[in-house]
Amino acid sequence: MHERLAADPAREVEETLLSRPGLRIGRIVSSGQASPPGHWYDQTEDEFVLLVAGEAGLEIAGEAVPRRLRPGDWVHLPAHCRHRVAWTQAEPPTLWFVIHHAPAAP
Repeated sequence: MHERLAADPAREVEETLLSRPGLRIGRIVSSGQASPPGHWYDQTEDEFVLLVAGEAGLEIAGEAVPRRLRPGDWVHLPAHCRHRVAWTQAEPPTLWFVIHHAPAAP
């Protein structure tokens, strides 16, 4: 299954599965990739992340240590929650499902 998803293990593969106004569902296959040094994601939408296969370390601003994610683990990142990928397992590849959605109205 993963061989089909990650044709080039030297690069991360990101695919949008469904996109609607205020909603985007995607799949990411990582093979040892991490966020570039000093790069933090700071998104305008909320993000729900489900780790399906492999393992990863997710750094969240304000937390002392990266969260270790294993299959079945999930995290909800509110809009503007700064985060970065510290590391991903290369073999087997790390498979993520992500849902980006509009933040809830206050």
